[in-house]
Amino acid sequence: MLKPLRILLFINVIIALCACNWHQTKLIPITDFFKTAEKSTFRISPDGKYISYLKPYKDKQNLFIQSLADGKERMATSFLDYPVGRDYFWTYNNKIVFNQDIIALDEYKMFTVDATTLKVHKIFSQEKVRITLLNRNKEEPDMISIRINKRDPANLDIYRLNIITGELIPYLVNPGNMTDWYPDANGKIRLVTTSDGVNKTILYRPDNNTPFKPIIENNFKTYVRPIAFTGEKNYFYALSNVNRDKTALVEINAEDGKEMKVIFACDNGDLQDAEYSKNKHRIEFVSWEAAKPQKHFLDSGMKAIYNKLLTALKGNQVNIIDRDSAENKFIVFSYTDRNPGSYYLYENTTGTLAKLGDINSSLKPDELCRMEPISFKASDGMTIGGYLTLPLGEKKTSLPLVVMPHDGVFGQSSRWRYDPEVQFLANRGYAVLQVNYRGSTGYGKDFYSAGFKEVGGKIQEDITDGVKWLIRTRVADPKKIAIFGGGFGGFSALYGVSFHPELYNCAIVQHGLINFFTYIKDAPPFQKPFVKMMYEMVGDPEADANQLRAISPVFHTDKIKAPLLIFQGAKDDRANISELNQFVRELQKQNGNAMVKYFLKPNERSVFRIQSNRMQMYTEIEKFLDNNMPVNP
Repeated sequence: MLKPLRILLFINVIIALCACNWHQTKLIPITDFFKTAEKSTFRISPDGKYISYLKPYKDKQNLFIQSLADGKERMATSFLDYPVGRDYFWTYNNKIVFNQDIIALDEYKMFTVDATTLKVHKIFSQEKVRITLLNRNKEEPDMISIRINKRDPANLDIYRLNIITGELIPYLVNPGNMTDWYPDANGKIRLVTTSDGVNKTILYRPDNNTPFKPIIENNFKTYVRPIAFTGEKNYFYALSNVNRDKTALVEINAEDGKEMKVIFACDNGDLQDAEYSKNKHRIEFVSWEAAKPQKHFLDSGMKAIYNKLLTALKGNQVNIIDRDSAENKFIVFSYTDRNPGSYYLYENTTGTLAKLGDINSSLKPDELCRMEPISFKASDGMTIGGYLTLPLGEKKTSLPLVVMPHDGVFGQSSRWRYDPEVQFLANRGYAVLQVNYRGSTGYGKDFYSAGFKEVGGKIQEDITDGVKWLIRTRVADPKKIAIFGGGFGGFSALYGVSFHPELYNCAIVQHGLINFFTYIKDAPPFQKPFVKMMYEMVGDPEADANQLRAISPVFHTDKIKAPLLIFQGAKDDRANISELNQFVRELQKQNGNAMVKYFLKPNERSVFRIQSNRMQMYTEIEKFLDNNMPVNP
């Protein structure tokens, strides 16, 4: 009589164990993945006496200041409407310059706050402009340099700003084609880049009173990015792929633009950054992305510091993100693919390392999933890289899959790092594939150029080939595949369900690119120099009209039959909201409101900053995926 009961109990235990094995841990709440960072964007004052950071106050990021003398935390701002921008810095007289993006009014406000008195002073506010803080000046601590399109929406000019009086003094007026500016150690702009969209020119001047002269001319396919002047003669360090496939660190003579020597190059990736010491007037190390982040040190002192940090923070990636003027105190950031990251203060003279705060202490790394580098052969034989994240548990085959193409038509590749969206999906039981299709940066000039005029062609085929590879290797369940992306990734999601309906169950789109004609035509005025480059890389709206029409989702609503979930910020300056509304209406008319869900948020740009909007978005994503491709233990 007891035997059947025992068998039933045994079956229930096995079912429970299998369910636990699927996730290994509890389902982590959505709020734990997507809440506002506990502490972030740390900076140190030039004199090394204070640190600053952003921290939520009533759900809005505000500035906090901590004195290193007594360790006391003080709230420097208490904004309740919009957060403090991440683009802020210290001046040499212990003030912080920061801004606010007032999205509802399309207005930028700039402020200072004094570290000793905590007095907040509004410098100015400007409507419908874009502002970038450039640099500070040790000799004139009340003066900073900013880039702003105040004079002409189409041109970003350089101004010197008096942070006490708010006076804006024109420093370098843009003739209409300047795209980048490079100051020397004293804040004087001696190098600039101009572009007609196809060709780029670097110009040099020895001082403010001498006209710029062109020294390097390249097609946009070739890359030269100045880093800093060497401190000897008029040489400067630059990252360059001139006459080579992979970007290397070189030294260039500013007088004639000639490359004097190669300082460091590697074969497995483009060098993407170089850390410069203002005190030593030299490059300390270069970094690049291979399967995981890499560094090569050119300075023994900095190498010793990093070795100490890596020993103390074993198993973590480590980056120094700020330092005082004496280069003795350093703000350190550590992270992994399963840890959002923590901040530390390292003092070189004493060798002490003190924790400052976490981005998100709610998450436990052993409950999250590893992001593994992968590669596969595309249908034409090209090797394509990327990352695969599998859910915890023993089951590694026939998994429901979410494909996440990265944003940027020819932009930043997916990197090995903590990604809250990836970890959220993996925690729900989905495998996640990130494909660095041809045209992605970091893999060399040839791989980058291989994506030109291949939007809707081989770029999309690379994504498709990655999905088929996972089906072929039995990782993915062919009946449960979703595609999810933002910007160009959103275009890729819509393209996928339009032209490969047999492959995808559903699609999720964030601020998606739906029409290449209007995307190019409606580029903000200050991005006009890049429009011709878009013609070369994607297509000319006149000469390639048939191709752009063939790939733009807005013209193919009849092909989209899969369930769609679409999110959009109404203040996204790269979106044509009326066109998107019409696109959604047409899809809902064809497929029904239940098949196409659309969320338009009034006071958001491309990325949702308001925490309640983020929580709603990911709650809807969870329900959407569960309805269309549920995870079964």
